Amino acid sequence: MAKRAFLFPGQGAQTVGMAAGLCETLPAARALFDRAAELLGYDLLQICTNGPKERLDATDVSQPAIYVASLAALEQLRLSEPQAEAECVATAGLSLGEYTALTFAGVLRFDDGLRLVQKRGQAMQMASEAQPSGMVSILLLDQAKVEEIVTQVSAGGTRVIRIANFLCPGNLVVSGELAACEEVAKLAEAAGAKTVRLAVAGAFHTALMQPAVSQLEQALAGVNLSAARVPVWANVTGQPYTALEQIKPALARQVVEPVRWEQTMRGLLEQGVEVFHEIGPGKVLAGLLKRIKRQAECRNTLA
Repeated sequence: MAKRAFLFPGQGAQTVGMAAGLCETLPAARALFDRAAELLGYDLLQICTNGPKERLDATDVSQPAIYVASLAALEQLRLSEPQAEAECVATAGLSLGEYTALTFAGVLRFDDGLRLVQKRGQAMQMASEAQPSGMVSILLLDQAKVEEIVTQVSAGGTRVIRIANFLCPGNLVVSGELAACEEVAKLAEAAGAKTVRLAVAGAFHTALMQPAVSQLEQALAGVNLSAARVPVWANVTGQPYTALEQIKPALARQVVEPVRWEQTMRGLLEQGVEVFHEIGPGKVLAGLLKRIKRQAECRNTLA
């Protein structure tokens, strides 16, 4: 038996047309979207299938869309590789994807997970609208150089700007006030980096998301958690949860804390995971894993 880990994507993985094929051929996938429509009060599958792109990309829609589409893809994996789930020894998800991982692991019920990601998306959208902010991928620079640039631009902490996602060597995401992001991008490019402005509503994983924390805490307070069937790795620590009581505080903090994805992947590799499965829209996580360990095997089950 091969040790496997299931990985679930985060916001940005969404594309118009996702999940359409799954829902045409797989009743279990369609059932998830039917239930989502009941809970959300609108036809999520219609937006996933037909857009418009601007609506699907909105934070309050894209987060539920990726959550449900990823779990629909999981139903496909259960059909195509029925032994994979039995051999799964750990799970993790990038930012939003942590909620999907917790649902797969049995910690969250589908309904509760969907309500939480809906609230999370709404709260983050509101926080983003309060101040112009954004996120920028910095490629081809090492962490020390990016940290140096961020420190310079932060002006002694008077401006909100930080490394928000530690994804893999040579791929870091900076998040903060819009003007600060633009300044970081300019300095990084002068130092030889390639930069990409991310199509997100605001500065996720920074203090600018603090208004969303209390809303998430309130939403999480009403949710019952169950013991995990497999270890779930937390974005905030880059380590697996060891107790249920750790989960709610970490999920609330997650929106203002950096995502430690590279640490998570290295930890899973050190624990002997041989096969990774990226489950959901896109192939971003597989690409990141290859930058951490080129020989790593990552299979995609697309939404």
